[in-house]
Amino acid sequence: MALGRTPPAGAARSEDPYLPAHGNGGYRVEHYELDLDYKVAANRLTGRAVLTAVADAPLSRFSLDLSSFRVPRVLVNGTAAKFTRTRSTRGGAKLHVTPARPVEGRFTVEVRYTGNPAPIPSRWGDVGWDELTDGALVASQPIGAPSWFPCNDHPSDKATYRIAVTTAAPYTVAATGVLSSRRRSAGTRTWVYERQEPTAPYLVSVQIGRYDEVVLAPGPVPQVAFVPARLRRAAARDLARHPAIMTALEGLFGRYPFANYQLVVTDDDLEDPIEAQGMSIFGANHVDGRRTHERLVVHELAHQWFGNSLTIADWSHIWLNEGFATYAEWLWSESSGERTATAHAREWHARVAAKPADLVLADPGPARMFDERVYKRGALVLHALRGRIGDERFFALLRDWTTRHRHATVTTAGFVELAGWHAGVDLSAFFTAWLHRPALPALGARGR
Repeated sequence: MALGRTPPAGAARSEDPYLPAHGNGGYRVEHYELDLDYKVAANRLTGRAVLTAVADAPLSRFSLDLSSFRVPRVLVNGTAAKFTRTRSTRGGAKLHVTPARPVEGRFTVEVRYTGNPAPIPSRWGDVGWDELTDGALVASQPIGAPSWFPCNDHPSDKATYRIAVTTAAPYTVAATGVLSSRRRSAGTRTWVYERQEPTAPYLVSVQIGRYDEVVLAPGPVPQVAFVPARLRRAAARDLARHPAIMTALEGLFGRYPFANYQLVVTDDDLEDPIEAQGMSIFGANHVDGRRTHERLVVHELAHQWFGNSLTIADWSHIWLNEGFATYAEWLWSESSGERTATAHAREWHARVAAKPADLVLADPGPARMFDERVYKRGALVLHALRGRIGDERFFALLRDWTTRHRHATVTTAGFVELAGWHAGVDLSAFFTAWLHRPALPALGARGR
């Protein structure tokens, strides 16, 4: 069977069917250079963003996603450009740019902006840049990136990043990437992070707070946690097994896809943990010194493979993120000598079966993107598939999936095709029942 390949990271994409007000056609971004100055007490952000992009064809006008900042200047290829602002009835805020002359091929856009960043309201709650009691965080999934920088806000438009953040010296800054420099001047400190692996805008993050740094593992994948001093002892216990979790997931899914991994524990409570590229963010309520929330630590780490390295082509494929990360929880439970994946699957099959059969996993719709059933039924598909094709083929499939599409975009059809190739049998009926029909199938042999 000739297996299809997904477009490379950063390839041009069509409008997202779930979030049509976000993302822009006609170009793709290769690199973002962000220089940010943030005043914590005033919640004041001043930014300079330089985007290096490639136009698919000559463009006399193009758009960026950016929330309600004041924009004093836009340059295209170093020349002043005209620009206007609009806000869509579908929820997106746009910066429309008309360059002095049409752009073609590679071009640069420089945007200067300033204002008080605020999260973007959405049907899933407020997302994006948000104030903490003493600091700030970014939680952008799925449409929060424009709350703090101009971007092409589509999951498939992946680019590299350099992020420099200047803020008051007492604060620690953790951002997407590897720390490349840190300098202090007149009461402030500038932190510079670089991410060489292609990254979707919603997975770019900045975290600012009064944090202690705790080294969890110096290598081969450096793993560090940034935690409030008052939570240091509890966090050290809760995260003590993190190197072992990393090793276990690498054995299951293949080599960790990024150069480092950072965990941030805010001094505020958070409703849910947050994933970012090479980073996970937890609330103070997720730390208790008893490893109560370890499954969430596993879930967010698994997203580094499923969601971050392998990024969905559009939001209709979200089960490829959440189902895989949920199944990773069950696999860690099994490998660490606790409940087996089968026990988890039986429990959740019964619980999902008790709910209305009105969700199609491969196309849940925007209102149900984060429905619990997307997570749990997504994991159940994988457990049923494991039972159908056996452990050897199943885990070979997962490692091939993550290797073949490393730092690229993925679709449900691509996974189905690869699974059939590894199984050596026709799985179309199996996947139709699990992914494209609302009725919940039986688990099969392994789940009985």
